[in-house]
Parts: sequence; structure tokens; C-alpha cells
Amino acid sequence: MSESIAKTALTPAASLEATWRDWFSLIKPEITFLVAISALAGFVLGSVGAIDLWRLTWAMVGILLSSAGGCALNHYLERDFDATMKRTAYRPIPSGRIDAEHAKWFGMILVAAGVGILCPLTNPLTGVLALATVALYLFVYTPMKRTTVWNTLVGTIPGALPVLGGWTAASGSIGLGGWAIFGVLLCWQMPHFFSLAWMYKKDYEKGGYVMLTLKDPKGDAISLQMLLFSIGMIVFSVAPVALGLSSWIYLVGALVLGAWFMVPVLRFHYSRSVVHARGVLKASVMYIPLLLLAIIVDRLVG
Repeated sequence: MSESIAKTALTPAASLEATWRDWFSLIKPEITFLVAISALAGFVLGSVGAIDLWRLTWAMVGILLSSAGGCALNHYLERDFDATMKRTAYRPIPSGRIDAEHAKWFGMILVAAGVGILCPLTNPLTGVLALATVALYLFVYTPMKRTTVWNTLVGTIPGALPVLGGWTAASGSIGLGGWAIFGVLLCWQMPHFFSLAWMYKKDYEKGGYVMLTLKDPKGDAISLQMLLFSIGMIVFSVAPVALGLSSWIYLVGALVLGAWFMVPVLRFHYSRSVVHARGVLKASVMYIPLLLLAIIVDRLVG
């Protein structure tokens, strides 16, 4: 019986499927999904009149390719550190299933393709923002994770740029509305990242990452920042209404989502438990798609 299972596991079809899964994991699909959702939200909010589906399609393709390439290059740059942590040791590069040089070229080609699509088929500004996102992610945020606790705050900038890219792809410029939706994503990332860092603080310490969770063992600074940035996220989320970009329908949705998000944040603020940190993480993953839904519903009904 065990011999039969082993043979099945080594069949060409199973081997090919496993290989595709490994390459797919290099683009960090959970991050790429959130990038897609945020870029789409920025595009819809930044569109005046009917949505240009042609421009939207190429904007999404270009932003996704550049983001996926940046994630693959991040895997390449952090391969030695990933090998030291339980959470990441089985990733394709540290485990030896994908050659590091192959992953590097894979990432570079994706980034080049993404920027190469965005510049002529949306506008150069969106292409520049995509390239800036990758550069800040790889050459500023990534090395800062091993030198200073400020890395999380700095990392929110490349994390929030895709939504601004969606906005500029639709509007051709940044404007106050672009900065408003950028602010939502920037503030949202702090409770998202801090909840993750709290859950895996021992792993981060083992990997040599300088996270605030290691400097703040009681969680006083962590919980306070999560609370303040969550409030900031809510304030930025209602700004499109003040700017005349959305109606009361979106306003109600944004406020309800903000109140819902604050529940796990407040629970963590008073408990500092891993269970409640996981609650914040789950809520943060759901928040962006739900906010996009509020934007779309407002656009269709308002």
C-alpha cells in the first residue's frame, strides 16, 4: 500500500503539479490578491464616468505582473533568512525545490513585463509607481527588516502604492482622492503587519528580523499603534465622500466596516493574546475586498 502511494506521488502529472505550485507560491498569491483588489478599488474610485474596461484590463495585468515579480525577487533576496524560520523554511528556494537564480530571473522578467505594459497601455505615471513599489519593497523595506523597528511603517508605502497605481491608471494623475485611498491602505497595513508579527515573533527573532514585537514584549506600543492606525484608516476611508467621489451608500458601508474592524483590534488591545492577534489578521484580510465591494455598490447604485 505504501509503495503504491509513493509511486503515485512520483508520477509525471503529480510532479508537474507540485512544480507549478512551487512557482505559483513565489508570487505570494495572498499578497498578489490583495494588490489586485486594492488596485481595482483605486481604479473604480478614480474613474470619472463610464469605466474604461480596456484600460482597466491592462492596468490590472501590469500591476499584477510587477507585484508578482517583486514578490518572487523578495523570495530570492530573503532565501537564507527564510531557511532559518519554521514558518518559511519549506518555501521553494530555501528547501531547494527551485533554483535561486531561476527565481531571480523569473521575478525580473515579471517586473519588466508589468512596467512594460503599464507605461504604453495605461500611462507612464502608473508604470513609474509600479517600478517604485518594487524598488522600495526590495531595496528599502526588505533590508530594513533586519536593521530597525521602523521597517513596518516604511513598508506601508510600497504596500499602499498599488491602490494609487489603480487610481492613476484611471485618472492620469494623483489628486486628493488618490492620496485618500492611499491613506486607507497605508493605515490598514499597520494592524495587519503587527498582528502577524505578534503571532510569529519567535520566528522573526530566530530569523534575525528587528521587529517592534521583540522590543515591546508586553505589546503596549504594538496595541496602541494598531488602535491609532485603525482609527486613521477609518478617517481616510470616509474622505472620498467629503471629496465628492462617493455617496452616502459608500459612507454607510465604510463606517460599518470600520466599526467591524475595530472589534478585534480592541480585543487585542486589552488582551495582547495570539488568538486575538489572529482575529485582527483575519479581519484585515477581509477588509479590503469588502471595502472594494462598498465602492462598487456605490458606483452602481449611487
